Amino acid sequence: MPLKIQYSNFDLECGTDEAGRGCLAGPVTAAAVILPLSFNNSLLNDSKQLSEKNRNQLKSIIESEASHFSIQHIFEAEIDKINILNASIKAMHQSISNLNIEPNYIIVDGNKFKPYKSIPHKTIIKGDGKYLSIAAASILAKTYRDLYMEQLHEEFPMYNWKRNKGYPTKEHRDAIKKYGPTKYHRKSFRLLPEQYQLDL
Repeated sequence: MPLKIQYSNFDLECGTDEAGRGCLAGPVTAAAVILPLSFNNSLLNDSKQLSEKNRNQLKSIIESEASHFSIQHIFEAEIDKINILNASIKAMHQSISNLNIEPNYIIVDGNKFKPYKSIPHKTIIKGDGKYLSIAAASILAKTYRDLYMEQLHEEFPMYNWKRNKGYPTKEHRDAIKKYGPTKYHRKSFRLLPEQYQLDL
């Protein structure tokens, strides 16, 4: 089923989504996107359904064709301080506030959000597979975060972040067990199963 261009009747509807919420290392990254009502792309979908090649191709299309877009990171120290849910919502709020124009309606992937100013909003479960602006935000959040983790990989190649992007894969956890956590790891997360102790 093709994705819809809009949920509301507002002319400046913004879609927002985040990436990296379940990772053990690195930031949580959010994007906000306002698309023109004429926008259409049959390839655009939830970023998790697409190959890396297609995500990168769509990133360029979204950046050139979106009316407005913004991407924001919330880093691990703040995630540890305010928790991952609050950090995810804060990243979405910051991405909305950094748009070149204020939206008059916000649609959010998932079921958790806090009101942004007095702008009406709607949370939509699996919204990145239903609405183009949320799908576009999911693409930008994912591709920008992946690029950031690939840069961090150069500093700590033993964790192979260029491949696992900080997610809790066996390879990543084995590296934490062997080398310990880095400054980019989220200390409030369970980095290893309980039978292992880490010196944080």
